[in-house]
Amino acid sequence: MFKKFLIVFFVSMIPLIELRGAVPIGISEAFGPALNSGTNLILLYIIAIIGNMLPVPIIFFFARKVLVWGSDKKFIGKFFKFCLEKGEKGGKKLQEKAGQSVYVALFLFVGIPLPGTGAWTGTLAASLLDMDFKKSIVSIMAGVVLAGIIMGLASAGVFGALSAVLA
Repeated sequence: MFKKFLIVFFVSMIPLIELRGAVPIGISEAFGPALNSGTNLILLYIIAIIGNMLPVPIIFFFARKVLVWGSDKKFIGKFFKFCLEKGEKGGKKLQEKAGQSVYVALFLFVGIPLPGTGAWTGTLAASLLDMDFKKSIVSIMAGVVLAGIIMGLASAGVFGALSAVLA
């Protein structure tokens, strides 16, 4: 069981996969016995959330600095400059539309499990927008918890069962 929790922890730290991929792995039998008891599932979620949130402060404080540093380099400059400009442009649009609800928008962005919308991307956006660190972390963590719940329900077949009952 320790091996399974370790796999869940490290998979939840991988960009683009994050908790959204770690939860189904933890629930499946692909990497060891399935975690069926309620205690194990709660522990699985806690480990996945910790693994997903661990890189967040590093991304928040250093992503912009790395992008600015690399924007004038020979091989990576165009890409880094593109990332900075795209992030700032998109961030300004989001702030104009969301107004005071920008943290709610960040929560929903991270919480709805779609490709490219996770803690890494949400933290990068918060960093580029110069959002408040504490409020951003709370929004991102709440979004990660929501994504974990949605992925857990989807992995357990709840949405398929609901559609069969309602159809």
